Amino acid sequence: MNRSQRTRADPVPVVIVGAGPVGVTAATLLGQYGVDCLVLDRWDGVYPQPRAVHLDDEIYRVLVRLGIAKQFAAVSRPTRGLQLIDRNHRVFAVFDRDGDYGRHGHPRANMFDQPELEHLLRTNLKNQTTVSLRGNVEVTDVAQDGQGRVRVDFADGLTGEHESVLATYVLGCDGANSVVRTAIGSTMEDLKFEQRWLVIDVASTVELDQWEGVHQVCDHERAATYMRIGDARYRWEFRLQAGETAADFESIGAVRPLIGPWVEGIPSDQLELVRVAEYTFRAQLADRWRDRNVFLLGDAAHLTPPFIGQGLCAGLRDSMNLSWKIAGVLSRDLPESVLDTYEVERKPHSRALIRLAKLVGVSMTQGGRAGGLLRRAIAPRLHLVPGLRDRLLDSETPPLRRSDLVDRRRFRGSLNGRLCPNAPLTNDTRYDDVTRGGFVLVTGVPLSLEQHAVLADRGTEVLEVAPGSALYKWLADGKAAAALVRPDFTVLWAGRDVTALCEAAPRFLVA
Repeated sequence: MNRSQRTRADPVPVVIVGAGPVGVTAATLLGQYGVDCLVLDRWDGVYPQPRAVHLDDEIYRVLVRLGIAKQFAAVSRPTRGLQLIDRNHRVFAVFDRDGDYGRHGHPRANMFDQPELEHLLRTNLKNQTTVSLRGNVEVTDVAQDGQGRVRVDFADGLTGEHESVLATYVLGCDGANSVVRTAIGSTMEDLKFEQRWLVIDVASTVELDQWEGVHQVCDHERAATYMRIGDARYRWEFRLQAGETAADFESIGAVRPLIGPWVEGIPSDQLELVRVAEYTFRAQLADRWRDRNVFLLGDAAHLTPPFIGQGLCAGLRDSMNLSWKIAGVLSRDLPESVLDTYEVERKPHSRALIRLAKLVGVSMTQGGRAGGLLRRAIAPRLHLVPGLRDRLLDSETPPLRRSDLVDRRRFRGSLNGRLCPNAPLTNDTRYDDVTRGGFVLVTGVPLSLEQHAVLADRGTEVLEVAPGSALYKWLADGKAAAALVRPDFTVLWAGRDVTALCEAAPRFLVA
């Protein structure tokens, strides 16, 4: 049912609570599939303060799908990698990824200012004629009637008037203090990590002349991180000591003792203090990500310490994973049961990255004097371990767990559950340039007319790759003749039985 056919008594197919990057990404993807959506947000416009600053090449692909990759390139900076420094700012290990664009054709690490990204997302959302965004409203409750409808109650921030809207599905993208999470009775599991940090954002037109990567100060007393996030924007994060609060650092003069090693010789009047805020870095995971027709995404479902830069990335993966499944269910191409795969796939993946972030955070910031000595002894020699440098700089995330949409047949090196790379097809095109957001059969062997007919009837594109090409090698390395790739770039099933792969393609028609 489209918007012109729906009456006031009919539910909106999807209501999204929260218009941050996760919510707007979900709305845009659903809009691209022609799904009617209403997005509700407490802010009238983009929240002005910088928060997230990093995304990887996997998420860059999502920006390509959204249609804002070129705009994002203009406001972001690839970062060179990571250097570890001691409390006296002596460098003792460097992991440099300068010029490395990885398997997806994009920089593996990208720094940006979140308000600029959100402006791009919201401007781009206007292209989706089936999506409406309403700001300055406070969602107060979400309730289900047992008949497949969800009532969302909210108050208008200007008039105070209370309103309700019915939805078929509700996506809770409303952050760490999620009203939607509370409404479905989900609670956050504490994964045993909590640190208080001071976040400092500074603007300056003066070049700081620092190495163009992330600087990690490994010090148990005052761990710190520095990174350049724009042409004239810089961020520092310092672990707070007992008794300290953000109120102690509300001027350039107050923060100068902290940031001094990076801004030596630069007058304070050339440094604009954009923001100082205290954050408690936590590791938490919601015990339930779904209650019938209500789903949790982003910080409403998981909180990740920032040490590997995967907080925002995890939320956009949630949107990418769920949007096409809901679109397929609403169009009746896919059974409603496919929605069960969302939590099955995303929760273990998020847990794995949270554990990695905890490990990195603890190894760089804790252990007392003994930990500092151990880091200085071991870190400079890590590059000598065969293959370890590449692994440390590799942005590839774990494969998805087995589900009804990830084949259960697994073996070492299997492609199932992994991302199909955005590999080059010609000098000017890559995988993402020629696919339309549906299922794709990537095959290294020619298909019969019958196989083509089966796939065409189900809406699956066919991408035949030639021997010697990057995707042909990818298939061969995975001991596969072909791979059935989902709309979110994930391999549903790869193998040698091409006929069986054709038959495994679900019906999913993309206009």
